[in-house]
Amino acid sequence: MNHPNQDGAETCKVVAPTSREALRLLREKLGPDAIVLSNRVTAHGVEIVAMLEGPAKLPATPQAALALAGDGASGLQETHSMRGMAEEQLAVQSWSDRQRRDPVRGQLLRTLLGAGFSARLARDLLENLPANQSQASGMEFVKLALSQRMPLLEDEAALMAEGGVYALVGPTGVGKTTTTAKLAARCVMRFGAAKLALVTTDSYRIGAYEQLRIYGQILGVPVHAVQDAAGLDRVLADLRDKHMVLIDTVGMSQRDRAVTEQIAMLCNASRPVKRLLLLNATSHGDTLNEVVQAYRFGEHRTTGPDLAGCIFTKMDEATHPGALIDMTIRHQLPVHYISSGQKVPEHLMLVDRRALIDGVFQAKSRSAWFVPGEADLAEGSTGPGNAAQVVAAEAVSDRLRLQCQQLIRALTHNAQALAANASALASAQIGFDETRILWRQLGDDQVTGKAIAQTLLSQAQADIASHGGDYLLTIHGEISPDAAAPAETRVLASSLLLSDRNGLPFAAPHQLLAAPAQSGLSQAHWIQQLPLGKPLVHVLARPPAAEQLEAWQASGLLWAVCGSASIRIIDAASGAPTTLGKLAAGLTFGTAQAITYRGKPALSSVAQARVSLRGGPHDDPAAPAMVLRCVVRRLVDAQSGKTLAHNYLLASVRVEASAEQMAQWPAWRSAAEPYFKLLRQGLLQLGDGGLAGELGARKRLLVAGQAATTVFRLLRAQDVWADTARKALAQLAGRPVRPDRPVPGRALFEGLRKLFALLDALATEDAAPASHTDRAAARA
Repeated sequence: MNHPNQDGAETCKVVAPTSREALRLLREKLGPDAIVLSNRVTAHGVEIVAMLEGPAKLPATPQAALALAGDGASGLQETHSMRGMAEEQLAVQSWSDRQRRDPVRGQLLRTLLGAGFSARLARDLLENLPANQSQASGMEFVKLALSQRMPLLEDEAALMAEGGVYALVGPTGVGKTTTTAKLAARCVMRFGAAKLALVTTDSYRIGAYEQLRIYGQILGVPVHAVQDAAGLDRVLADLRDKHMVLIDTVGMSQRDRAVTEQIAMLCNASRPVKRLLLLNATSHGDTLNEVVQAYRFGEHRTTGPDLAGCIFTKMDEATHPGALIDMTIRHQLPVHYISSGQKVPEHLMLVDRRALIDGVFQAKSRSAWFVPGEADLAEGSTGPGNAAQVVAAEAVSDRLRLQCQQLIRALTHNAQALAANASALASAQIGFDETRILWRQLGDDQVTGKAIAQTLLSQAQADIASHGGDYLLTIHGEISPDAAAPAETRVLASSLLLSDRNGLPFAAPHQLLAAPAQSGLSQAHWIQQLPLGKPLVHVLARPPAAEQLEAWQASGLLWAVCGSASIRIIDAASGAPTTLGKLAAGLTFGTAQAITYRGKPALSSVAQARVSLRGGPHDDPAAPAMVLRCVVRRLVDAQSGKTLAHNYLLASVRVEASAEQMAQWPAWRSAAEPYFKLLRQGLLQLGDGGLAGELGARKRLLVAGQAATTVFRLLRAQDVWADTARKALAQLAGRPVRPDRPVPGRALFEGLRKLFALLDALATEDAAPASHTDRAAARA
C-alpha cells in the first residue's frame, strides 16, 4: 500500500513470504532508489516499509553498452569497485534476520570478531550452528569447528627424522634469527650438533651474522654466511653431509619486490629448500594476509613450490591472536611451532591445538579501542546509555542507507552493460536463465525439491529432443557434498547426460543422495528410470569386474567402456587370445578424416571388431564368453604420418551406433570429467542456505547441478561472446584476468552469483527471466 506524505515522498509497506520477495515487490512499486525504513518478521511473513523521496527512474547509459561491446570487462569497472558494498548490504540484512531469531549467534559472532577472526570466517563457522544453543554449547561448537579446520604439524619426530634444508622467511622484525636459534637448539637436542649447520643470507642488517654466530658457538654448530644464489649453492653443496640445515633469511616488507627474488633464490637452489613463514601475532589480519600471499610465490602466484608451513611469533605480545588461526585456515598453512618469548630454546613450543584455540578466546586487551564490544553492538538495551546507543544505531543506519544509494547510482551507470552481458549469456543456450530462476527459488520455501527436479526434467527432455541423436550418453561420478552431512547422505552420486552428436551436457535431475554402498548399479538404474525419450548408454571410465558387466548386461542396460591397449581379450573371429593393442595392429582402418589433436593437424581413422573379455587364471574356462563390440580410433600426425595414439572402446553388442560415432565417446567422456569438480564448487558457493535435512540438501544439490552445467558449457564455449562473458564474470568475482590463462570455474560461479544479485537489485529486466517452457512456447 502506497501513501504520499507531506513532503511529497511516497512510502510503501509490503508483506511477503521471504525478504527477497518483499524487496522485489518494493522495487516494482517504488523503483531502485527507495530507502528501506524498517523490516521485521510477522506472523504473515516479512514486512518491509520503504520510502521514495522522488519519482523512481533508471537512467539509461548507452555509453556503458558500447563499452561492453568494445571490452566487456572494462564496462564493469565501476561495478567491481562497488561489489564490497553490495556484499555488505546482503550480509547485514541476512545476519540481522538470523540474529533476531537466534541471539546466541550474534553473541558468538561478536566474540569471534573480538578475538581477531575475520567476518567471513566467523560467519562461515556459525552457518552450521545448531539451533537453540546456549552460549557455552555454542562456544564449544565454534572451538571444535576451528580445531577441525586448523592444519598443524602432526609429527615433529617425522620432520626431524626426514631432515633437509629449511629456510625461515618473513618480514623484518618478525623474529627469524631468534627463532632459527630456538629451532637449532631443538635439533641439537634431537640428533646432536654434528648433524646440523646454520646459514644466514642477511648481509644487510648490522650484527645479523654475529648474532647467529654467537648462538652457533653456544650450540656447537657451524654458521655460514652467503650473499647470493651462487654462494648459497656452494654452501649447500659443502653441507650435503649434514642431516639438517637451517637458513636465516633477510627480512623484508611483503610489498618489497625483492621478496620474489628471495623466493626464486631459495626455490632454485641446488638442494630442495623448504620454507617456513614466520607470522607476527601482533599484526593486523589484513597485514598477515598480505604477508602470506607475498611469501607464498612472490609475483608468480600459482607457480613454484608452496610454503611448507608457518611459525607463530610474539604470541606473548598478541591482543587478538585469532587473526593467526584465520590465516592458517584460509591458506591451509600448517602451523609448526609457536614462539612466545626470547628464551632459547624453551620459548619455542609445539602446538597444542585445543590449548591454542582456548588461549585465543582468553586473550584480553587492556585497551580494546578498535574492536566492537557488547555495548557497541547491543540491540534493544536499556538504561542510561540507551539514548546514546540509539543515536549510534541511527548513524549506522544512515551510513548504510547512503551506501545503498551510492551503490545503486554507481551500478545504474552500468545497467545496460550488465543487461547486455546477461542477454548474451541467456541467448547462448547454456542454461543461464534456468540457473538464474533456480538460484532465486533456492531460498523460496514454497518451491520444493520435487518441483525443481520436474523443471530440470522438462528442460532436459526439450533439449534432448532438439539436440540429441539416436542415443543419450551418461557418465557417473561420486563426490562428498558436505563433510557435516549425515552418514547416509555423504555421497553424491551424480550422473551427467551428454549428447551423442557433440558431447555437450544436458541438464537433468541427476543428483542422487546415497550411502557409498548404494551407488554404482543403483545409480545407473535410477537415471535409467527417467523418461528422457532416448535409449541411454552408460559410458564407463575403465572396465569393471566381469561379474559387474554381466549384471549390467542382465539388467538390460546399454554400456560402453573406455579401454587400454593392455586389456586381455579373445578375438571373436579367430578365437585366439590377444590384447587390444595387438588386435589394433591387425585391423583395417577406414578413410582418414582431418582433425586437430592437441593443437596440431592430425588424421583420424576408425576400425571395429567383435571380441570377448579374457579373465584371470581362476575364471571358469567352461563359462560362455560375453561377446562385445570393439571400436578402435587411430590418430596419426598429418605431416609425418607417425601414429600419435589409439583410443579403445568396448561396448554392448546391443549398442547399434556407427563405429565412427562411438569412436568419439572416450574423448567426450574425458572432457566431461571436470564437471564433477565444478559440481562440488557449486555446492560450496551455495553453502547450506539454511536448508536443513535431506530434502533441503537435495534441493541444494539440484540447483548446484544446474549451475555446474551452465558453468561447464560456458568454459567450453569458444565464441567471442563466451570469452567476453568469462572475463566480465571474473571481474565481478574480483579475480584477476590473465590473457594466457583460462578463467577458473570457481571465479565463474562467484561471478554468476553476483551477476544474479546485481540484476535483481538493478531490475534491468522488465520481468523475471522466462522459463524454458515459456521460451519454447514463444519460439513456437
